[in-house]
Amino acid sequence: MPHATLMRASAGIVIAVAVLLAACQRPDDGSRAAQARIKADVGQLADDRMEGRRAGARGHERAAAYVAARFAQIGLQPAGDAEGYLQSVPLLRAVRERQGAALVLHRDGRDDTFVFAGEYLPAPDFNRTRSALTAPAVFVGQAVQDPGSGHDDFAGLDLHGRIAVVLNGAPGGMEHDARAYHGSLQRKLALLKAHGAVGAVLVNTRGDEAQRPWARVAADWRQPVLRLRCTDSACGGDGAAIDAFPELRAVASVSAAAAPRLFAGSGRAYGDLLDAADAGTLRGFALPGTMTLATHTRIMSLASPNVVGRLPGRGPLAAGHVVVTAHLDHIGIGTPVRGDAIHNGALDNALGVAVMLESAHALASTPSEGRSLLFVATTAEESGLLGAEWLVRHPPVPRAALVANLNLDMPLLLAPSNDVVAIGSGHSTLQAVVAAAARDIGVDVSPDPAPEQSMFERSDQYPFVRAGIPAVYLAGGIKGAGWGDDPAGAARTFMRERYHRPGDDASQPIQYADAARLSRLVSRIATRVAQASPPPRWNDGDFFGERFGRSGNHDPAASRDSGSDMASSARSTHDDTPRAPPLR
Repeated sequence: MPHATLMRASAGIVIAVAVLLAACQRPDDGSRAAQARIKADVGQLADDRMEGRRAGARGHERAAAYVAARFAQIGLQPAGDAEGYLQSVPLLRAVRERQGAALVLHRDGRDDTFVFAGEYLPAPDFNRTRSALTAPAVFVGQAVQDPGSGHDDFAGLDLHGRIAVVLNGAPGGMEHDARAYHGSLQRKLALLKAHGAVGAVLVNTRGDEAQRPWARVAADWRQPVLRLRCTDSACGGDGAAIDAFPELRAVASVSAAAAPRLFAGSGRAYGDLLDAADAGTLRGFALPGTMTLATHTRIMSLASPNVVGRLPGRGPLAAGHVVVTAHLDHIGIGTPVRGDAIHNGALDNALGVAVMLESAHALASTPSEGRSLLFVATTAEESGLLGAEWLVRHPPVPRAALVANLNLDMPLLLAPSNDVVAIGSGHSTLQAVVAAAARDIGVDVSPDPAPEQSMFERSDQYPFVRAGIPAVYLAGGIKGAGWGDDPAGAARTFMRERYHRPGDDASQPIQYADAARLSRLVSRIATRVAQASPPPRWNDGDFFGERFGRSGNHDPAASRDSGSDMASSARSTHDDTPRAPPLR
């Protein structure tokens, strides 16, 4: 949104901020005032008028204007484009078309045609509106190549000019972080491209079906998909999609129910292949006959803003920056559920943004010595962490100045708790910082209750991780504060009944006292990181530190000449994004 447009923010936003200011001035204790501010922000951001805050849509622009106005009221400096709060994130929007799409097997003189949506879906192609190819196919296991462990699904296989058929996921027996890394779609596609494949078919597994049934995937086939759009010479400057692999001329996903037909005539049963994958003994082989893949895609350019505010530090460490993030976007307007089509996203992630705003309010009210702070409400997280990725690629300060990221995403605060969960803190020295900050405010820190879900790779902290920046994802607690309180059970019910559905609205029993406590924890962690002389660093031998960590974890207070090296390092790691449901 242009700066002039921001200054002409709607009367509704101006009134909302005025009401919030009045609420903040009531004679009240600090916690109650903080709860009132958080509740008011959630109410505004999850209001129907924001239309579900889909990236690139008018509801998200309204929400961005609201957050920018709050940043200004708090006293943060504008740190976006053109001396404003908004950082424009250039995007491409792609939508599948049924007409012209195809997946056909040609074997023994017969054609086996898969049913669009019912049995397969083509991936939106960000490189061309139409594409078709017929080629031999090769099964490449799970397309995992890990020199460290010696696992190589590509060994002995020739993929040049062929379509690769790949099971989702990574080998059984791998540690959770390694599985997420090697199982990511971007990692697989990058390796397929490097080995000469011209197309790919991603095959759903039993695990995929349990996590997100094909019926739900198929029901959303008309939904647009977003990618970052190149705007500078570093990526070609021609408006092309970033990391869209044009060498792969067509990509599709096949349901678990239809998958056995892909292997017909090969002498290998689909079920046996899944068992071998779980056992870590899967091997690839050439498939009989040939395969035709065809796609038809509508593509358009658009932009959506991150909202960026800066609280300058003071003293010799002020050149460094701690980044606090929470994604502002949600999934917009969709299929009605009991007459309601607006996905308000109150917990996901209006609450996270509101907690971030409260932390900014507290820190701006009592400035102290130390590093500077950046507060960012990111866009397009739901589309693949795109706003955070753009921020890391194009930060408002030298990239080497970014020393840590604290991320807030969907804190499930639906029942009183006495703890928080700090996902990913154990990879770096941030774990000790979080523990000390939690002691400061009297809250327990619980371990990640579901490490198998690899949440550390699935939210906005991960682009920072790939750029070598230690990060932590702060989430709601899991231990009840009193008899009968069951935050873990409330979270499970939310995920089953309201996650990414219209029911995620502000009428839920959000625990605003816990939200205020979480904001205090964020403030305390940020302050400790800002004031500590050495910046956070990856633990010795850590999985992510070994792959992405900056050499020496440079702090601009110690070296101001490492920016170009950091930029090169970050670009080189961008092929690895968190795994999402196939082709979404």
